[in-house]
Amino acid sequence: MARIVMQPSGQSVACAAGDTVLMGLEKAGYALPNNCRAGACGECKVKVISGQFDQGMVLDMALSPEERRQGFGLMCMAKPISEELVIEWGTEDAKPKLFPPRESVLFVLTDKRQIANRVVELHLRPVGQPIRYWPGQYVTIGNPHANVPARAYSISNAPRPDGELVLQVARAEGGITSQWIHDRLQVGENLKVSGAYGTFIGDPSVDTPVLCLAAGTGLAPILALAEAALRRGFKKPVTMVFSARTRDDIYSQGLMAWWRTKHRNFDYKITLTREQSADHLAGRIDVALPKLFTNLSNHTIFIAGSPEFVATCVETVMQLGGKKELIHTEGFFAQQSA
Repeated sequence: MARIVMQPSGQSVACAAGDTVLMGLEKAGYALPNNCRAGACGECKVKVISGQFDQGMVLDMALSPEERRQGFGLMCMAKPISEELVIEWGTEDAKPKLFPPRESVLFVLTDKRQIANRVVELHLRPVGQPIRYWPGQYVTIGNPHANVPARAYSISNAPRPDGELVLQVARAEGGITSQWIHDRLQVGENLKVSGAYGTFIGDPSVDTPVLCLAAGTGLAPILALAEAALRRGFKKPVTMVFSARTRDDIYSQGLMAWWRTKHRNFDYKITLTREQSADHLAGRIDVALPKLFTNLSNHTIFIAGSPEFVATCVETVMQLGGKKELIHTEGFFAQQSA
C-alpha cells in the first residue's frame, strides 16, 4: 500500500498494490482528468515531485522524452513503487486547478441536429490540440467576420479522447449569435472556439447524495457533470430534475434513461410548467421539488438555468434544509444566451 500526496494541499490518499495513481485518486474521490486510460491521450499528465513509479507502456505523443526528464508522468498507467509518491495536483485546498483558457482554437462542425423545439445540438471536433476543461465549464463561439459576437455556451459532454465538444444552443429572441447558429451555421464549417471558462465544477471529492436541477439549456453543464461522475464510478445517489415548458422542449431524455438503466444510483424526473402530461411532473421547481424530497440537508446541489430559475431553486432548496456551502449555481445571463 503506497501513499499518494498531492501538493500544494498536502492531502494524501492510499493506493492499493497493483492500482495506478489514477485509480487510487478516483477511489478517494479525486477527479483527475483522463480520457483513454491507456497512456495514449496525455490528459492525466502531472508532475511527480518525489518518489518512484512504474510508468508502464505509454505513447511518446502523450508523454515525450523531454517531459519524462522533467518528471512528468501519465497517472492512468503509473503505479507507485515507493512508499510515498508526491505529485503536483490541485490547489491549496485540494480542489481541481482550472486549465488556462485558450483563444480562437480551430474546430470543425461535424454534426448539427434539432433536439428540441428551440434547441440545436452542435458537435465540434478540434483540428489541432483539444481544449482541456472540467465538466461544467463553457466556451465562447461567434463569427467576427460576419459581425456575429462571441457568446458563451456550456459544454454538455465530459472530456473525450478525440476532444469533441457538444454544445446545446437555444434560440434567443433577438439573439444575433443564436440565430446565426440556428439558421446559417452549416455542417463542415470551421469555427473559432475560446475557453474553457467558468468555475461551475463543484468538488469532485464530494461524498454525499447529489441533486441536479436544470431548466432549458441549463441542462448542458449538468449533463457533463453527471456523465463525468457516473463514468468515474461515483456511488452515492444522483438525481436529476429537468424543468421544461412543454413536451416539445424536452431533450436528452434518451441519454438520461440510458444512465438510469446502466447506473442504479442515477434517476431523473421531468417537470412541465406550461402543460400537463401523465408521464411527467407538473409545475415549477418550487412546486415539484417538495413532492420529491422532504429533507435536502445532506445533499450536494447543482443548479443551472436562468437567473430567475436559479434563485427560485436556491430558495426552495434552502426551505428543504439545503446547506448553503453545498449549493453550486450557474445562472445564464442575457449576454450568454443572445
